[in-house]
Amino acid sequence: MNTDVESVFNNYSEVIKSTLIKLRELIYIVAKEQNLGAVEESIKWGEPSYNTINGSPIRVGFKGSSCYLFFHCQSKLVSTFRELYSHNLTFEGNRAIVLNSEKPLPEYPLKACIKLALTYHSVKHLPLLGA
Repeated sequence: MNTDVESVFNNYSEVIKSTLIKLRELIYIVAKEQNLGAVEESIKWGEPSYNTINGSPIRVGFKGSSCYLFFHCQSKLVSTFRELYSHNLTFEGNRAIVLNSEKPLPEYPLKACIKLALTYHSVKHLPLLGA
């Protein structure tokens, strides 16, 4: 883990830290399962950020009592996620998936959304991003 990212994670409570680390792990799992190559891990806007060569960055963060996956607000990502997974996920505007840090992560829809974000520049021309 990048030392800057580790430092950010260490500033959170154990419950939040645990959820954010699980989200980080899902990002790396999806990248590996999809053979997307290296995942760039950095800090953007004070939060851990993840990207691949053909992807759109994903940030993980915490606000209030919720954990968030943030996406580029001018992409078609969140609108597509909403179309596909509104019955499984909660969204904030056109930029985030909102997760209750005290409930288990809905892994299937999250992995599908992460895949679309990490391959965004390859699929952005397809209806529903090829989902």
